Amino acid sequence: MRQLTCQKAGLIEWHDVPAPRLEADSQALVRPLAVARCDIDRFLGLGLIASKQPFALGHECIAEIVALGDAVRSFEIGQRVLVSFQMSCGTCRACLARHSGNCAAFPEFAGYGMQPLSGTEYGGMLSEVVRVPFANCMLHAVREGLDAVTLASAADNVLDGYRAVAPHLAAQPGAEVLIVSHGYPSIPLYAAQAAIALGASRVDFVSGDAEQLALAERLGAHVQWSDFKDPERSYPIVVDAGVLATGVRYAIAATEPEGVCQSVSFFPARDVGLPFGRMYTRGIRLFIGRAHSSALLPELLPLLETRRLRPEEITSRVVGWRDAPKAFLEPAIKLVVQMTD
Repeated sequence: MRQLTCQKAGLIEWHDVPAPRLEADSQALVRPLAVARCDIDRFLGLGLIASKQPFALGHECIAEIVALGDAVRSFEIGQRVLVSFQMSCGTCRACLARHSGNCAAFPEFAGYGMQPLSGTEYGGMLSEVVRVPFANCMLHAVREGLDAVTLASAADNVLDGYRAVAPHLAAQPGAEVLIVSHGYPSIPLYAAQAAIALGASRVDFVSGDAEQLALAERLGAHVQWSDFKDPERSYPIVVDAGVLATGVRYAIAATEPEGVCQSVSFFPARDVGLPFGRMYTRGIRLFIGRAHSSALLPELLPLLETRRLRPEEITSRVVGWRDAPKAFLEPAIKLVVQMTD
């Protein structure tokens, strides 16, 4: 079968690899229908996180089930599903605590398309067929009639934006929210969309990217260009999303006393110089960590099915299978590959 593979930094190609087969009764095989490029995928493909060997690409998808192990319950051949991008067993202590991204059955960062981070190759969603090791936990049925391109990013980036604001707005209904976007193209926009849908009284969006600001304004946010030096005011809920040390420090500076700063940023092996003295004095609560895909997808799906969240409003480019190698490294807020052309 064909698999989209990063051969080396900057070189993306389709390659023939052995097709996966069921190896245990807990497994399923799925055929991806639409695959979204995660905000971190372009960094991986460009070699900004080094890999010593070629690796499979893609971890956000909606798929169709093509085979099921005997122990997989509540699913059928041909059913459309979202697939957790993180490997998770569903039965270990971490999974039972809803921390499925830190499943004890797998090494750190275990997931599709994540070999440069995890050190282990699990395949990628940009493939003709993908094996799901714990299907009862990792598969989530999707209601018929929902567009595949719309749902392609739900299992990771849409989920990441949602979880950045949902628990904090639940604790502070109607609070104002600031989104600080400094390098991630889509997650901050999903966070803004979720904050508006969940009843924030005001959503402000700061960025240095004109295209992103224009899209955030169309979503209903109040936008402002920023160089991430001195925030004009403070907020009870702030979302930090990006790759700049100045960005996360700006986000913390914009958090009001006893407020919440939720960071979805990832800084590999970099000292960002957090102002712990200021955070201690003001009582700022910093939350950081990955989204737990398997645990949170059942919570997210109703918002997608009722159209309270509309991820397609953030999708900026859709390409077919043939164009995926060239398009994968090109700039786009949210790229989706349709796998059926």
